[in-house]
Amino acid sequence: MNSISQLKEPTKYLMIFLIGVILFRLVLIADVPLLDKTESRYSEIARIMNETNEWVVPQIDYDQPFWAKPPLSTWLSAISFKSFGVNAFAARLPSYLLNLFLIFILSKFVLKDKKKLLLVGFILLTMPEFLLHTGVVSTDTALCFSISIIMISFWKAINKDGAWYWKYLFFVGVALGLLSKGPLVVVLTGPPIFVWLILKRVKIKALFKNLPWLIGLLITVVIAVPWYILTEMRSVGFIDYFIVGEHFKRFLEPKWSGDLYGGPKSQALGMIWVFLFIFTFPWLQIAIYKLWKSRRKVLKDPWLTYLVLWMLWTPLFFTISKNILHTYILPSTIPLALIIVHFWQEIKLKKTSIIVASIFPIAALLFYVGLRFTDKWEPNLNTNKYLLQAVDVEHAPIYFWKQRSYSGEFYSNGNAQLVADESQLDSLLQIHDQPYMLVLNKKRKEIPKAYFDKMKLQDSNYKSSLYRFDKIELLP
Repeated sequence: MNSISQLKEPTKYLMIFLIGVILFRLVLIADVPLLDKTESRYSEIARIMNETNEWVVPQIDYDQPFWAKPPLSTWLSAISFKSFGVNAFAARLPSYLLNLFLIFILSKFVLKDKKKLLLVGFILLTMPEFLLHTGVVSTDTALCFSISIIMISFWKAINKDGAWYWKYLFFVGVALGLLSKGPLVVVLTGPPIFVWLILKRVKIKALFKNLPWLIGLLITVVIAVPWYILTEMRSVGFIDYFIVGEHFKRFLEPKWSGDLYGGPKSQALGMIWVFLFIFTFPWLQIAIYKLWKSRRKVLKDPWLTYLVLWMLWTPLFFTISKNILHTYILPSTIPLALIIVHFWQEIKLKKTSIIVASIFPIAALLFYVGLRFTDKWEPNLNTNKYLLQAVDVEHAPIYFWKQRSYSGEFYSNGNAQLVADESQLDSLLQIHDQPYMLVLNKKRKEIPKAYFDKMKLQDSNYKSSLYRFDKIELLP
């Protein structure tokens, strides 16, 4: 009764479910406004890039460089803005398409079976972490794509499995990774490849014979290095901050004081494994069971060994780091899905696996519908879009009190400005008549009473409020 063959039209079920999830995710990227903090921050950086046509140095604010990440994901969103306008849909579309394209690559070139497109697509799009990143403005999606290209290309090149271009795509993948998140891409791919080479006793001669290192490294340099050079030339200090700060101090110093942009909250050591266990449910649990049952065969199977090393290395690397997010496990979702496909014919409880895996997307759909069509939608989203929807953002003076909101900046087209203290507030009141003020609810008490009494609430949500000053004479 538990066999997949006893599911009524299983292929049809997987196809319908997969199409449904893809369409549902498409609706979400268009309907859900950009949320603070990460999504709206990267979207605002892309919006500024699109507006200023400054394609070399990303800016977190006008004339303020953003050194924390390379520009690949920002380029993609900015290009999307050129094509589809400046909106949430355009900002998220590149990551949505990247993940769908990755599913196609896995089925077409790795599994070499169009029928497995449904299976690998179903596995990935029912995996919470992968589904969340299919349409989220984030650097992690581009990094995951780059790592996948590197690992797939290396396997095909070293085993002479596939067309000639895979040996060059390996180096293209490295270049894309360097433009996605920097040298981290080498750290997350080099060790598992190295260990696999040792375990399988691959000769150095074969390694150099099957990969065109001279031409390949030249390809990597030509694609990636010019951006690093140009950015350092235009924004001196970038290399030191990005290479040393973002790649070493961020992960080794729990309270790194040099962080210019704010980073992940400090987590308990080993928390990355908790994230992996939760955000890949139920597929990780199934994979662990099958790998344990087949533990004596794992090292005898080169492909399976390769996938296990690929899957485990990222969480192993981040085990000693406290400054982490659940998004860091995203690269592990790809080999995990391929491991499940590898064991699929041996899995007895296929029907149960499919049903359990369907729970998260269905729950997400029910949650969305239940929230979207009630009065709880706007007040409970962490965004300033709805607070600003009745404001003429192109002409009305809009300010943040002490702390900026990236969604507020994005949806005001960059017109909202920061007021850091009472003296600046007094100055702006001398310039503008009835300005708007976006205030985090937790900072409301920091507004002097003499000013607050003259502010009229326009709208609010659970995190922020929009006020407008009454037309008054200047306060003494």
